[in-house]
Amino acid sequence: MTLNRYQRQIILPEIGELGQSKLSAASVLCIGAGGLGSPALLYLAAAGVGKIGIADFDKVDESNLQRQILYTAQDVGKNKAEAAQLRLQSLNPDIRLEVFPESLNKDNIESSIKNYDIIVDGTDNFSTKFLINDAVIKNRKILVYGAIQGFDGQVSVFGAEHGPCYRCLYPSPPKASVQNCAEAGVIGSVAGLVGVTQAMQTIQLIVGHESFSPLIGKLWTIDTRTMETSLRTLHKNPLCPVCSLPSEKIKLESPSQNCTLIREVTVQQAKQMKNAFFIDVREQEEWDLGHIEGAAHLPLSSLILSEEIPTVLPRDNATILYCRSGARSLRAAQILQAKGCVNLYNLVGGYISWQDEE
Repeated sequence: MTLNRYQRQIILPEIGELGQSKLSAASVLCIGAGGLGSPALLYLAAAGVGKIGIADFDKVDESNLQRQILYTAQDVGKNKAEAAQLRLQSLNPDIRLEVFPESLNKDNIESSIKNYDIIVDGTDNFSTKFLINDAVIKNRKILVYGAIQGFDGQVSVFGAEHGPCYRCLYPSPPKASVQNCAEAGVIGSVAGLVGVTQAMQTIQLIVGHESFSPLIGKLWTIDTRTMETSLRTLHKNPLCPVCSLPSEKIKLESPSQNCTLIREVTVQQAKQMKNAFFIDVREQEEWDLGHIEGAAHLPLSSLILSEEIPTVLPRDNATILYCRSGARSLRAAQILQAKGCVNLYNLVGGYISWQDEE
């Protein structure tokens, strides 16, 4: 290890030569080398993480270049994991790199993660995130989770001792998959922001300085339209279908590729839907400041904690869910769909768009 390369971070008292040695001895697997994985991988490699795995079966597409900064136009058509390996090796020849250019499933994910300390989730597929979480918990690894949609992003750490896992937040995958970047759209810098935050969380976990406070039991979110952030406390669920079980009882399931997406409606479309029923999933203080006339109030935080189907849902009419901007209401719709509710819609742009149309 050439210490001169890392001089600027070694002089930080929280890192020092001891922390740099920990980074050099660490192993990190990044599953997904796209919008989140690109910045995370670049900064982990630059920081001197000794062994980095790159898992991605996809090929570089021209549309990826807007946010997947690992690649250039010359990489279009190449496997992402293999192209990323070449880029990272040129950035830091002193680290070891391993590629997994195949799709991960219940049959190969455990063998892929077994030789790594920390797993970084850079995927954009909801059901794949569940598979990663379950495999991480079963094999007693640590997961640095990240997700983006549009202008919104979130990061957390799952699988740490006494901490919650992804299924403590969402016990089971809904029948509808969260839209990926190709379907919902994303600004490249949001992916960069979240991916870099994942890299910083990973470095904190590896170095372990007493001043660090990684996001174990916390969900950090950001809305980059307003730069509003929140830090929500997450609790370990004693009845969690995964982390409450002994490792040998955790069963892995391959992600479904045949999920039906939640339908979306614009404000104009929603106003034209006769007898549509509105549900506001924002928190009480947001509701008190203003809401759509005639809407029912069902906070997402309450919905997550309840296993029952809310009584406010109509039996026959279309139900339009909304929040501030559309991200939380999409999650609420997915949870309700997983409970068997039908005829659900998500209001594009949320209450902000509704006010703009008034």
